[in-house]
Amino acid sequence: MLDGVKAMTHFVNLIACEPDVSKVPLCIDSSDFQVIEAGLQCTQGKGIVNSISLKEGEEDFVEKAALIRRYGAAVVVMAFDETGQADTFERKIEICRRSYDILVHRVGFCPADIIFDPNVLTIGTGLEEHSNYGIYFIQTVEWIKKNLPGALVSGGISNLSFSFRGSNSIRQAIHSVFLYYACQVGLDMGIVHAGNLPLLKDVESNLRQLCDDLVWNRDSETVTEKLLLYAKKVKTSNDKKEDADILWQEKSLEDRLKDAIVNGLLPNVY
Repeated sequence: MLDGVKAMTHFVNLIACEPDVSKVPLCIDSSDFQVIEAGLQCTQGKGIVNSISLKEGEEDFVEKAALIRRYGAAVVVMAFDETGQADTFERKIEICRRSYDILVHRVGFCPADIIFDPNVLTIGTGLEEHSNYGIYFIQTVEWIKKNLPGALVSGGISNLSFSFRGSNSIRQAIHSVFLYYACQVGLDMGIVHAGNLPLLKDVESNLRQLCDDLVWNRDSETVTEKLLLYAKKVKTSNDKKEDADILWQEKSLEDRLKDAIVNGLLPNVY
Protein backbone atom coordinates (compact mmCIF):
# COMPACT_ATOMS: atom_id res chain seq x y z
CA MET A 1 0.00 0.00 0.00
CA LEU A 2 1.03 3.60 -0.59
CA ASP A 3 2.69 5.30 2.37
CA GLY A 4 0.79 8.61 2.20
CA VAL A 5 3.02 10.57 4.55
CA LYS A 6 6.20 9.47 2.76
CA ALA A 7 4.69 10.12 -0.69
CA MET A 8 3.44 13.59 0.26
CA THR A 9 6.79 14.55 1.80
CA HIS A 10 8.72 13.35 -1.25
CA PHE A 11 6.39 15.05 -3.74
CA VAL A 12 6.25 18.45 -2.01
CA ASN A 13 10.05 18.50 -1.60
CA LEU A 14 10.45 17.48 -5.24
CA ILE A 15 8.25 20.24 -6.72
CA ALA A 16 9.84 22.84 -4.44
CA CYS A 17 12.90 22.56 -6.70
CA GLU A 18 10.88 23.68 -9.74
CA PRO A 19 10.95 27.52 -10.00
CA ASP A 20 7.62 27.80 -11.83
CA VAL A 21 5.87 25.59 -9.27
CA SER A 22 7.47 27.08 -6.17
CA LYS A 23 6.05 30.52 -7.03
CA VAL A 24 2.43 29.44 -6.55
CA PRO A 25 0.61 28.29 -3.39
CA LEU A 26 0.00 24.58 -2.89
CA CYS A 27 -3.41 23.16 -2.04
CA ILE A 28 -2.78 20.17 0.25
CA ASP A 29 -5.56 17.58 -0.01
CA SER A 30 -5.95 14.20 1.65
CA SER A 31 -8.56 12.25 3.59
CA ASP A 32 -5.82 11.45 6.12
CA PHE A 33 -4.91 14.49 8.21
CA GLN A 34 -1.44 13.08 8.98
CA VAL A 35 -0.73 13.29 5.24
CA ILE A 36 -1.96 16.89 5.18
CA GLU A 37 0.36 17.78 8.07
CA ALA A 38 3.27 16.13 6.27
CA GLY A 39 2.55 18.34 3.28
CA LEU A 40 2.34 21.48 5.42
CA GLN A 41 5.67 20.71 7.06
CA CYS A 42 7.40 20.82 3.65
CA THR A 43 5.41 23.62 2.02
CA GLN A 44 7.23 26.85 1.21
CA GLY A 45 5.23 30.00 1.85
CA LYS A 46 1.48 29.98 2.42
CA GLY A 47 -0.49 26.89 1.45
CA ILE A 48 -4.16 25.95 1.48
CA VAL A 49 -5.61 22.89 3.22
CA ASN A 50 -8.54 21.14 1.56
CA SER A 51 -10.44 20.60 3.78
CA ILE A 52 -11.89 20.47 7.28
CA SER A 53 -15.47 20.40 8.56
CA LEU A 54 -17.55 19.90 11.67
CA LYS A 55 -18.46 16.38 10.55
CA GLU A 56 -16.37 14.75 13.31
CA GLY A 57 -17.45 17.27 15.94
CA GLU A 58 -16.27 20.58 17.30
CA GLU A 59 -13.25 19.28 19.23
CA ASP A 60 -11.76 17.60 16.14
CA PHE A 61 -12.49 20.72 14.06
CA VAL A 62 -10.72 23.03 16.52
CA GLU A 63 -7.71 20.72 16.84
CA LYS A 64 -7.17 20.53 13.07
CA ALA A 65 -7.82 24.25 12.56
CA ALA A 66 -5.30 25.20 15.25
CA LEU A 67 -2.64 23.03 13.61
CA ILE A 68 -3.33 24.54 10.17
CA ARG A 69 -3.10 28.04 11.61
CA ARG A 70 0.22 27.18 13.29
CA TYR A 71 1.65 26.31 9.87
CA GLY A 72 0.33 29.60 8.49
CA ALA A 73 -1.98 28.02 5.91
CA ALA A 74 -5.44 28.99 4.71
CA VAL A 75 -8.22 26.43 4.94
CA VAL A 76 -11.21 25.25 2.92
CA VAL A 77 -14.22 24.62 5.17
CA MET A 78 -16.92 22.28 3.90
CA ALA A 79 -20.58 22.76 4.87
CA PHE A 80 -20.85 19.54 6.88
CA ASP A 81 -21.62 19.06 10.56
CA GLU A 82 -22.31 16.18 12.92
CA THR A 83 -25.65 15.45 11.21
CA GLY A 84 -24.32 15.42 7.65
CA GLN A 85 -24.09 17.54 4.52
CA ALA A 86 -25.92 20.85 4.26
CA ASP A 87 -28.37 20.73 1.36
CA THR A 88 -30.66 23.69 2.08
CA PHE A 89 -29.97 27.40 2.37
CA GLU A 90 -30.81 27.40 6.08
CA ARG A 91 -28.47 24.50 6.85
CA LYS A 92 -25.64 25.96 4.78
CA ILE A 93 -25.65 29.34 6.51
CA GLU A 94 -26.08 27.72 9.95
CA ILE A 95 -22.94 25.59 9.48
CA CYS A 96 -20.92 28.37 7.86
CA ARG A 97 -21.80 30.82 10.66
CA ARG A 98 -20.87 28.28 13.33
CA SER A 99 -17.60 27.37 11.59
CA TYR A 100 -16.67 31.03 11.10
CA ASP A 101 -17.30 31.90 14.77
CA ILE A 102 -15.16 28.98 15.96
CA LEU A 103 -12.31 29.73 13.56
CA VAL A 104 -12.20 33.48 14.13
CA HIS A 105 -13.11 33.80 17.81
CA ARG A 106 -11.73 30.56 19.29
CA VAL A 107 -8.87 29.52 17.04
CA GLY A 108 -7.79 33.01 16.03
CA PHE A 109 -7.94 32.54 12.27
CA CYS A 110 -7.70 35.57 9.99
CA PRO A 111 -11.06 35.70 8.14
CA ALA A 112 -9.20 36.11 4.83
CA ASP A 113 -7.67 32.64 5.39
CA ILE A 114 -11.10 30.99 5.50
CA ILE A 115 -12.52 29.60 2.24
CA PHE A 116 -16.04 28.23 2.53
CA ASP A 117 -17.27 25.51 0.18
CA PRO A 118 -21.07 25.46 0.69
CA ASN A 119 -21.53 22.32 -1.46
CA VAL A 120 -22.44 22.62 -5.12
CA LEU A 121 -24.97 19.80 -5.53
CA THR A 122 -26.46 18.21 -8.64
CA ILE A 123 -29.53 19.69 -10.33
CA GLY A 124 -31.61 18.37 -13.22
CA THR A 125 -31.92 14.89 -11.69
CA GLY A 126 -35.69 14.71 -12.09
CA LEU A 127 -36.15 14.78 -8.30
CA GLU A 128 -38.02 17.84 -7.07
CA GLU A 129 -35.98 18.06 -3.85
CA HIS A 130 -32.84 18.64 -5.94
CA SER A 131 -34.29 21.40 -8.13
CA ASN A 132 -33.31 24.31 -5.87
CA TYR A 133 -29.73 23.22 -5.13
CA GLY A 134 -28.29 25.79 -7.53
CA ILE A 135 -30.39 28.57 -5.99
CA TYR A 136 -29.39 27.58 -2.45
CA PHE A 137 -25.69 27.75 -3.35
CA ILE A 138 -25.99 31.20 -4.94
CA GLN A 139 -28.03 32.48 -1.99
CA THR A 140 -25.43 31.10 0.43
CA VAL A 141 -22.56 32.80 -1.42
CA GLU A 142 -24.39 36.12 -1.18
CA TRP A 143 -25.16 35.58 2.53
CA ILE A 144 -21.54 34.69 3.37
CA LYS A 145 -20.18 37.80 1.67
CA LYS A 146 -22.65 39.98 3.60
CA ASN A 147 -22.49 38.32 7.01
CA LEU A 148 -19.06 36.69 7.42
CA PRO A 149 -16.63 39.56 6.78
CA GLY A 150 -13.40 38.69 4.98
CA ALA A 151 -14.26 35.05 4.25
CA LEU A 152 -13.87 33.67 0.73
CA VAL A 153 -16.15 31.24 -1.10
CA SER A 154 -15.34 28.39 -3.48
CA GLY A 155 -17.19 25.46 -5.03
CA GLY A 156 -16.75 22.37 -7.18
CA ILE A 157 -18.74 23.57 -10.19
CA SER A 158 -18.75 20.29 -12.14
CA ASN A 159 -20.90 18.68 -9.42
CA LEU A 160 -23.82 20.82 -10.60
CA SER A 161 -24.22 19.04 -13.95
CA PHE A 162 -23.52 15.39 -13.13
CA SER A 163 -27.00 14.43 -14.36
CA PHE A 164 -25.89 15.41 -17.90
CA ARG A 165 -22.78 13.20 -18.00
CA GLY A 166 -21.85 12.43 -21.59
CA SER A 167 -23.18 15.76 -22.90
CA ASN A 168 -20.14 17.96 -22.45
CA SER A 169 -21.46 20.93 -24.41
CA ILE A 170 -24.56 21.03 -22.19
CA ARG A 171 -22.50 20.69 -19.02
CA GLN A 172 -20.15 23.48 -20.06
CA ALA A 173 -23.05 25.80 -20.84
CA ILE A 174 -24.65 25.07 -17.44
CA HIS A 175 -21.33 25.84 -15.71
CA SER A 176 -20.94 29.11 -17.61
CA VAL A 177 -24.45 30.29 -16.74
CA PHE A 178 -24.14 29.20 -13.10
CA LEU A 179 -20.76 30.87 -12.64
CA TYR A 180 -22.10 34.10 -14.10
CA TYR A 181 -24.78 34.35 -11.41
CA ALA A 182 -22.57 33.04 -8.57
CA CYS A 183 -19.79 35.52 -9.38
CA GLN A 184 -22.33 38.36 -9.44
CA VAL A 185 -23.00 37.77 -5.72
CA GLY A 186 -19.37 37.24 -4.70
CA LEU A 187 -18.07 33.75 -5.56
CA ASP A 188 -14.28 34.06 -5.33
CA MET A 189 -13.15 30.83 -6.98
CA GLY A 190 -14.50 27.68 -8.53
CA ILE A 191 -13.07 24.28 -9.42
CA VAL A 192 -13.74 23.95 -13.14
CA HIS A 193 -11.93 23.11 -16.38
CA ALA A 194 -11.41 26.71 -17.46
CA GLY A 195 -10.10 25.74 -20.88
CA ASN A 196 -13.44 24.09 -21.74
CA LEU A 197 -15.62 26.86 -20.30
CA PRO A 198 -17.42 28.93 -22.96
CA LEU A 199 -17.94 32.66 -22.52
CA LEU A 200 -21.53 33.38 -21.60
CA LYS A 201 -22.00 35.49 -24.74
CA ASP A 202 -20.94 32.50 -26.84
CA VAL A 203 -23.60 30.17 -25.42
CA GLU A 204 -26.35 29.72 -28.00
CA SER A 205 -29.44 31.73 -26.94
CA ASN A 206 -31.89 28.80 -26.72
CA LEU A 207 -29.38 26.77 -24.72
CA ARG A 208 -28.70 29.69 -22.40
CA GLN A 209 -32.42 30.08 -21.72
CA LEU A 210 -32.71 26.38 -20.89
CA CYS A 211 -29.69 26.61 -18.56
CA ASP A 212 -31.19 29.69 -16.89
CA ASP A 213 -34.44 27.80 -16.33
CA LEU A 214 -32.52 24.85 -14.89
CA VAL A 215 -30.39 26.91 -12.49
CA TRP A 216 -33.32 29.02 -11.25
CA ASN A 217 -35.77 26.09 -11.15
CA ARG A 218 -38.19 27.49 -13.69
CA ASP A 219 -40.25 24.97 -15.67
CA SER A 220 -38.83 22.22 -13.44
CA GLU A 221 -41.13 19.53 -14.82
CA THR A 222 -39.83 19.74 -18.40
CA VAL A 223 -36.50 21.64 -18.47
CA THR A 224 -34.36 18.53 -17.96
CA GLU A 225 -36.14 16.74 -20.78
CA LYS A 226 -35.71 19.80 -23.03
CA LEU A 227 -31.97 19.90 -22.29
CA LEU A 228 -31.63 16.19 -23.08
CA LEU A 229 -33.40 16.74 -26.41
CA TYR A 230 -31.08 19.68 -27.10
CA ALA A 231 -28.07 17.48 -26.28
CA LYS A 232 -29.30 14.86 -28.76
CA LYS A 233 -29.60 17.54 -31.45
CA VAL A 234 -26.06 18.76 -30.69
CA LYS A 235 -24.71 15.20 -30.91
CA THR A 236 -26.31 14.75 -34.35
CA SER A 237 -24.76 18.03 -35.46
CA ASN A 238 -21.34 16.94 -34.17
CA ASP A 239 -21.64 13.59 -35.96
CA LYS A 240 -22.23 15.45 -39.23
CA LYS A 241 -19.19 17.63 -38.50
CA GLU A 242 -17.04 14.55 -37.93
CA ASP A 243 -18.21 13.12 -41.28
CA ALA A 244 -17.25 16.41 -42.94
CA ASP A 245 -13.82 16.26 -41.26
CA ILE A 246 -13.23 12.79 -42.66
CA LEU A 247 -14.14 13.96 -46.17
CA TRP A 248 -11.81 16.96 -45.74
CA GLN A 249 -8.91 14.67 -44.88
CA GLU A 250 -9.44 12.74 -48.11
CA LYS A 251 -8.75 15.84 -50.22
CA SER A 252 -5.34 16.54 -51.73
CA LEU A 253 -2.76 18.45 -49.70
CA GLU A 254 -3.19 21.52 -51.92
CA ASP A 255 -6.99 21.53 -51.48
CA ARG A 256 -6.72 21.02 -47.71
CA LEU A 257 -4.34 23.96 -47.40
CA LYS A 258 -6.62 26.12 -49.53
CA ASP A 259 -9.68 25.27 -47.39
CA ALA A 260 -7.76 25.86 -44.16
CA ILE A 261 -6.49 29.28 -45.24
CA VAL A 262 -9.79 30.46 -46.74
CA ASN A 263 -11.83 29.33 -43.72
CA GLY A 264 -9.32 30.48 -41.09
CA LEU A 265 -8.63 26.95 -39.77
CA LEU A 266 -5.15 27.79 -38.51
CA PRO A 267 -4.53 24.51 -36.59
CA ASN A 268 -4.95 22.68 -39.91
CA VAL A 269 -2.27 24.82 -41.54
CA TYR A 270 0.53 23.87 -39.12
